[in-house]
Amino acid sequence: MLVIVSYDVSTETKAGRRRLRRVARVCEGVGQRVQKSVFECKVDAMQFEELERRLLAEIELAEDCLRFYRLNEPVELHVREYGKFKAVNFEGPLVL
Repeated sequence: MLVIVSYDVSTETKAGRRRLRRVARVCEGVGQRVQKSVFECKVDAMQFEELERRLLAEIELAEDCLRFYRLNEPVELHVREYGKFKAVNFEGPLVL
């Protein structure tokens, strides 16, 4: 499944800035950044549960916001892209 993860972490304190870096690091390990605080993640159900658990462990519920959007297949019907950035095709060949 394709999951969109978006977050808004309060960075008014040093602890908040540290949380922001940790949240981004978790997301970078699973998906691709499409905006500063938005990631596309291609995961199965178990990976989604693990991602959600790890992110909830990082954020402060009283100060931060975390949202998950699960897109139904076929994704091409639900996602429209405009502009310079083009997402990686998770189903295509991996070229290094």
